[in-house]
Amino acid sequence: MLSAMPEMQGFSRRHVLRAASLLSAGAALPFYNEFAMAQDAEERPRGMRMAMPPDAVRIGSNENPLGPCMEACEAIAKIAKHGGRYSPFNEQGDFIKAVSDVEGVKPNFIAPYAGSSDPLHRSVLAFTSPTKGLVMSDPGYESGAGTAKFVGVKITRVPLVKGTYAHDVKAMLAADPTAGVYYICNPNNPTGTITKREDIEWLIANKNKDSIVLLDEAYIHFSEEMPCSDLAAKEKDVVVLRTFSKAFGMAGIRCGMAMGRPDLLAKLRPYGAGMLPITGLVAGTASYKAKALVAERRAINMTIREDVFGFLEKKNLKYIPSVSNKFMMEAGRPGAELTRALAQEKVFIGRTWPVWPTMVRVSIGTQPEMDKFKEALSKVMA
Repeated sequence: MLSAMPEMQGFSRRHVLRAASLLSAGAALPFYNEFAMAQDAEERPRGMRMAMPPDAVRIGSNENPLGPCMEACEAIAKIAKHGGRYSPFNEQGDFIKAVSDVEGVKPNFIAPYAGSSDPLHRSVLAFTSPTKGLVMSDPGYESGAGTAKFVGVKITRVPLVKGTYAHDVKAMLAADPTAGVYYICNPNNPTGTITKREDIEWLIANKNKDSIVLLDEAYIHFSEEMPCSDLAAKEKDVVVLRTFSKAFGMAGIRCGMAMGRPDLLAKLRPYGAGMLPITGLVAGTASYKAKALVAERRAINMTIREDVFGFLEKKNLKYIPSVSNKFMMEAGRPGAELTRALAQEKVFIGRTWPVWPTMVRVSIGTQPEMDKFKEALSKVMA
């Protein structure tokens, strides 16, 4: 196994073996880090780890309950009978072309993956080392940090900017000037808040030359902010991650990509191998070609989200304004207690982050689901 592994500069044999075990387990699957497992064991109600009742309100995983668009479903149905082949009709090439046409990025700047978790973990392995750490926000999406911890990379967590809850890019650079990866999830998970483009560009311009800015745009389509795919097209030191799990409603189908300079993408390749699911590829291609889809889903999500915010304001419950499909709200008690109380009402929300132990993350569901959430919340907060 070690002979097939890419060279990992500065890592001990033990750390290389840990990376090998991670990859052999399947890097295409979301890496279930130790922190997440602890959260499940200590905070999530039993129903979150077992089958939920059929009438459960599932608003804890930032899924899109609208599911795949009609065009994507039709594409899956058409290709399914050819599932015995790896790529019978150049599905991967068609996907790359569709992305290239929409994003204005050259085809060789696009690498498809089964979701965005895979290239996230690969990026951490490729661009960090024992002397080149990972810098991220606090709170932030910890999956990449789980990979870093697993292989012994230093993790630096920097608080979000007070008031705006944006990434504090100057503080991130000051906290570790020699880091290998500066990770920005935009809009952020869990807060759903935006880091302005000029701040991202400042970090790219001022970071050390041997590092990258890893831009996770899993939720970008829920906002009206300009995506940063053009920074990849301009050959900046960035890797931009996208997934079809959120706005496009394909969480269970698995399709995503990384965009960046060919030399950066090449560093991700040694950390895994295998063909992609053709169902995901054709669904992703069809979704990208459905020109009105993103705007329609953004509008639906915003309408439901603003309705919930209006409810919280009437109840004098504090929350962080979000432009995404999830938000953080104040529980007024340990967040795990509210999560368990709502689970008793068959409403399953997200969890807490250590830095904000009394706040919980809530995903935006359908209007009927959020109406049930409001009813249950009124009951348990009374």
